[in-house]
Amino acid sequence: MNEDGLVASATFGGSRAQGRGFSVILLLRYVLETCSRVEQAIAALSRIPIALSQNVTLLEPSGAYATVFLGPGREPVISAIRVCTNHQDIVTPSPSVDMTRSVERQQVLLQALDDPATSLRDLIAQFLETPIYSRRVRSPTVYTAVYWPGERRVDYLWPGKTWGQRIGHFECGDYTHDYGALIASDDSSFA
Repeated sequence: MNEDGLVASATFGGSRAQGRGFSVILLLRYVLETCSRVEQAIAALSRIPIALSQNVTLLEPSGAYATVFLGPGREPVISAIRVCTNHQDIVTPSPSVDMTRSVERQQVLLQALDDPATSLRDLIAQFLETPIYSRRVRSPTVYTAVYWPGERRVDYLWPGKTWGQRIGHFECGDYTHDYGALIASDDSSFA
């Protein structure tokens, strides 16, 4: 998030394709240093080549948002979907286990957003529950971030711990989370 409240977050795009271009970290840094609005960030992301498949979700204090599906050798796709997981606009007919879990996580979150009984607190809590929260060795959840662009604040979440930071009021500190044993199985009944 930058001082204008523009948020840019990245997730893996689901494809292992590689090409000539920049890393998503450099793209996010560039966007946050040069853009103040979602539309400016979309324009920047759409003209800069990327090396790997990534999804970049953008949000600004006005509530404007978009997800840009990026990948080497493909045109960027701008989406207004409200939830982004680890796949892009097209899922192959026989998706991998990881892709299936990505689609499942997206569907669970979209259902929660569509349910009028879901409060913001409930939605945030769902990010620390199965199937959104993963303990799998192959793809564990490291942390969850909740951005509050109007307040220029981000809350980092782990089970049992929330650590908030605010632009202009950064509080130095450290936290070590004990993740415990991770699940090695690819059994779909595990998170």
